[in-house]
Amino acid sequence: MTSVLHQSRRRFLTLAGTAVAAFQLGARAHAQSFKSASTLPAIKPGTTTALGPIKQVTAGEISIGYAEAGPADGPVVILLHGWPYDIHSFADVAPALAASGHRVIIPYLRGYGTTRLLSPTALRSGQPVAVAADIVALMDALGIRTATLAGYDWGARTANIIAALWPERCKAMVSVSGYLIGSQQAGRKPLPPAAELQWWYQFYFATERGREGYDKNRRDFARLIWQTASPKWAFDDATFARSAAAFDNPDHVDIVVHNYRWRLGLAQGEAKYDQLEAKLASFPDITVPTITMEGDANGAPHPSPEAYAKKFAGRYEHRLVAGGIGHNLPQEAPQAFALAVIDVMAGS
Repeated sequence: MTSVLHQSRRRFLTLAGTAVAAFQLGARAHAQSFKSASTLPAIKPGTTTALGPIKQVTAGEISIGYAEAGPADGPVVILLHGWPYDIHSFADVAPALAASGHRVIIPYLRGYGTTRLLSPTALRSGQPVAVAADIVALMDALGIRTATLAGYDWGARTANIIAALWPERCKAMVSVSGYLIGSQQAGRKPLPPAAELQWWYQFYFATERGREGYDKNRRDFARLIWQTASPKWAFDDATFARSAAAFDNPDHVDIVVHNYRWRLGLAQGEAKYDQLEAKLASFPDITVPTITMEGDANGAPHPSPEAYAKKFAGRYEHRLVAGGIGHNLPQEAPQAFALAVIDVMAGS
């Protein structure tokens, strides 16, 4: 079953336009290892239970809540969470990076925590390029010209989009599950049944019944995703509750549902992003120094590393994290994630 799913995922990437034919032969030669830091103290997952205080800044059309750590004059790292998670995925990573001299910014993405769209009539859009534009606006609001971006799930996709569209704003990148840029055209194409099964929630959200069900069962839904995406992660109730509070955002359901409907071409995006979407639909190479990562027990849909290696045209390395590590890699393996951030920054 597992091999079938991996094969199906590779077929999906071919449909998405990522030309995997020669990747398996070229990926190993393409990778350029980064020198690994030897000064990072050991991090025990779950050591840090709080991030804060939460700050708030107006950034374009949105008010973004974020946590910050480390010296104000340190090199900037922006850590980007996924769905259905929140900034506490980086609870152990942020202090380690701050202690290493980095200025660490951990924003709530739109629809999470204290992040709010300013206009009550604005589309509650989950369009991936809109999420990326929020982070660029955040950088502008904080006077940050360039930063290292690191994330997983929606956060990795956001980092990928910024690196592709605004490479001058991205010094380097850590991306869990690799190259995650997509398009509506690719999303409309059917996958083999085994691959479609992994995306069950995407089809659930395509219905009004699914939207209502998610709204009424946000916590139960998120817990199920956590369990299936990280089947070996023994998180406790307090850990889950700390992140689940972020889903009480009044825009959360609308933004999440719009994101997945947009991917299938069932919802319109914002016209102001049409030119940027056209660029992303060509599946551009990413030129900034990049480390991609994958946990050895990731139960969420994810491509094979061989399928995307050549999309990273700059200095590049892939790291597999062993030990039963699932989809929420920074929270499950904070030592490996923080080390990758330090290494990619040192090599940029």
